[in-house]
Amino acid sequence: MRVGVTADLLGADDRPAYDLSLLDERADIDWEWMGCGRELAPADLEPYDAIVLFQRHVTAASLRGVERLRLIARLGVGVDNIDVAACTAAGILVTTTPDSVRRPMASGGMAFVLALAHRLTEMDRHVRAGGWDRFAHVGMGLDGRTLGIVGLGNVGRELALLAAPFGLRIVAADPFVAEPPEGIELVALATLLATADFVVVTCPLTEETYHLLDAERLALMQPTAYLVNIARGPIVDGAALAEALAAGRLAGAALDVFEPEPVRPDDPLLWLDNVILAPHGIGLTDELFRLGGRSASRAVLAVADGRVPEFPLNPGVLSAL
Repeated sequence: MRVGVTADLLGADDRPAYDLSLLDERADIDWEWMGCGRELAPADLEPYDAIVLFQRHVTAASLRGVERLRLIARLGVGVDNIDVAACTAAGILVTTTPDSVRRPMASGGMAFVLALAHRLTEMDRHVRAGGWDRFAHVGMGLDGRTLGIVGLGNVGRELALLAAPFGLRIVAADPFVAEPPEGIELVALATLLATADFVVVTCPLTEETYHLLDAERLALMQPTAYLVNIARGPIVDGAALAEALAAGRLAGAALDVFEPEPVRPDDPLLWLDNVILAPHGIGLTDELFRLGGRSASRAVLAVADGRVPEFPLNPGVLSAL
């Protein structure tokens, strides 16, 4: 089985950043690096039975005339870089690795919440500037506060587990969840925004969630509340968020994602002191690299052996593999 691995998985030491050792253990798996641009072309895909990719894009044009490819194993859970419908039409299975991002992304989200609550970056800047006023940046205790989770999926549920020991009341908004886990109160999005001290966005980017948090919905939040986005940038209207933060209508924000990416150098969010920023990397840890690589590799091995992978997005094509 020939497997192509996109070059954005290549680490600084010219070795895979993700753990692909399971592929090395199989004599019937021949994998190699794919030298390719942002969007894959048919010529990039045609030589392979399967590809493992991270950020590269697969469009309908990418698949034109491609006949051999059976599997696209996506590292992570977001598939806004893959035309899943086109893959399904072409009989190509798409898998993701939710088991790899669950804890790293949830712990990254919790790190943002803690940093905002304790005003960590403000204290850091204060000391570096020569200050020593211990009472200049008093934080917010978490016990009895409300954490609102927008999107109660894989990462959202894990975040709730991590947050529970801090004594937070946990509410969530998700139209696709009927029965939330114990300890989580399901509420309407408007109610969540109006009552939460911390709003953490963990839902996927879809047509329905594009600018889900626009100026109107951001205006529902309390001026003492904080917004955290670890999902996708376009779910939040960045211009509206920047305006609300600059005007003092929100206490602060922590953002791992932006619209567009990389963030524009003139984005007003870059100049606000009450915002913590990360380059879409808050969940990138050695744990994620290990778990993600092994999860994607298991998908490749399952298809090679004629088995069903753990996390198929379009299982309807399995009968054709």
